Amino acid sequence: MTVSGNHLRRLMRKWATGVTLVTAMDSNGPHGMTVSSFTAISLEPPLILVALERGARTHQMVEQVGRFAVVILRAEQRELAKRFAGGIDDGDSRFEGVSYSLTLGGAPIPPDPLAYFDCQLLEAHPAGTHTVFLGLVTGGQAARSGSPLVYYNRDYRDLVE
Repeated sequence: MTVSGNHLRRLMRKWATGVTLVTAMDSNGPHGMTVSSFTAISLEPPLILVALERGARTHQMVEQVGRFAVVILRAEQRELAKRFAGGIDDGDSRFEGVSYSLTLGGAPIPPDPLAYFDCQLLEAHPAGTHTVFLGLVTGGQAARSGSPLVYYNRDYRDLVE
């Protein structure tokens, strides 16, 4: 016996996660989406994992381009998280009006993230409605200070020290 998708969703609301963007660039420009399914897998070699819904434009870009970035958002970047979570039509650029720089691998990074990982796609594994992408971390940078944006029980939260 298994639980329904709605039941799993209710259970997962009790899991607090950091908030990231997965971004990529193709010939049509930059794109990205808010993602909470992210984790480090290995230090040697440096590997991370993200899971993206198969129908998402970012999924197609990662698959085709083979390069992407994972951006850890700061507590102050709540509006950016909402925007990249689908606050605008997926046919439009979520980067419209958002300044960005490019990683050495060519992925767009919005200003002042808490950290980012520049990744080369290593493997892709279908998993239900999603694909699990394994990325080789080829670069990245972390801020000296700041607090992460956290998602818990259907809302963005700040950590309180």
